[in-house]
Amino acid sequence: MQRLPQSLYYEDVEIGRCFETRAHQISDEDLQRFSDLTHDHHQLHRDDAFARSMGFPRRIAHGLFGLALMEGLKSELGLYETTSVASIGWDEVRFRKAIVSGDRVHVRVRLASMRPTKKPGRGVVTETVELLNQDGDVVISASHATLLVMRDTPAASPRPAAGTVHAS
Repeated sequence: MQRLPQSLYYEDVEIGRCFETRAHQISDEDLQRFSDLTHDHHQLHRDDAFARSMGFPRRIAHGLFGLALMEGLKSELGLYETTSVASIGWDEVRFRKAIVSGDRVHVRVRLASMRPTKKPGRGVVTETVELLNQDGDVVISASHATLLVMRDTPAASPRPAAGTVHAS
């Protein structure tokens, strides 16, 4: 994984360009903290014996844990650190395979499409995003849309700090 030296503006987006994140090893502690945060304490996420009784090798991650981790790992790339206005949404989310505690996962992002918005100075970029395990299996796939600023627009220009005096 290599963090971009600067954020991508809408005009910098190259359709088809791919990025890969660093790997993260899923731990029992990760699952416990997510359970506590979300109040989802289903036994599949906490109890190895119960998970085995359901056909899994041990406890598995919440699907939404995997989706949240995808966004977190993706953000470490610095793609839109200073140019993203908002995440518009996730579509076509599919939980393809269980994420088992102990799995080592990473994210692959492909810039899939782009279109300007009606509001000047902004555009929507859609990414194809996949979470892969240590065997290269896609465990979650989704489409994500983000709203970016365009270069040389008021929203993209650095704002002076509060109390700064401007010379005229």
